[in-house]
Amino acid sequence: MEGRQAVRELLVAGIRPTHEVVIAAGQNHSGMLAQIVELAGELRVPVKEVARSKFEAMAVTEAPQGVLARAAPLAERDLDDLARGAPDRPAFLLVLDGVTDPGNVGAALRTAECAGVTGAVLGRHRAAHITPAAAKAAAGAVEHVPMAVVPGVPNALSRLGELGVWTVGLDVSAPTAVYDMNVAAEAVALVVGSEGRGLSRLARQRCDVVVTIPLAGRLSSLNAAAATAIGCFEVARHRPRPAPPS
Repeated sequence: MEGRQAVRELLVAGIRPTHEVVIAAGQNHSGMLAQIVELAGELRVPVKEVARSKFEAMAVTEAPQGVLARAAPLAERDLDDLARGAPDRPAFLLVLDGVTDPGNVGAALRTAECAGVTGAVLGRHRAAHITPAAAKAAAGAVEHVPMAVVPGVPNALSRLGELGVWTVGLDVSAPTAVYDMNVAAEAVALVVGSEGRGLSRLARQRCDVVVTIPLAGRLSSLNAAAATAIGCFEVARHRPRPAPPS
């Protein structure tokens, strides 16, 4: 995990063991960096300060913000479990179909978490997974959004349908606007396609509803993260706001 927000949320969530926090030397230990050091101390996680040159050799993202953490891998969840939703509300899932840019995956998960999704579904093949770059872009959302990694998105959509979850695909050529979908308050999975080709043919066929985001400018499409933001908050608009965490 790299980046201040991502490392802070890793420690705050406490869902998976953190082995160590590494900080580049020469930084002012204030603000979020001070919070990270304090949280690590409370959790008895070792904090190691290393020369900036060594830190940069350890980091794999372009802007790790002077801090990284080594932690246990994220646990994968079962698709059937995600379909059950949360105790206080029906399932609200984000399904990413072939999104290959880790930055878009991370940004989409960050937006989805803020909109109140109860889980996310990623394809195992020909798609970006939760790399350090994706986790940094997610700014800690990976600690709070349960995720299932499935062999094939189309089959996962069929299974969600069997489990009573409406699948809603975003597609630029759909005849219905996202603002007119009538299943947002039900158990629902929003399906977002790749940056270039959008939804795959099979994924589009398996969706119960296909909607579009009306565009008024000269460009013909939005990137995956921007489309996710509009779609997720349109779903959220129709659902009760979940209680804040205690």
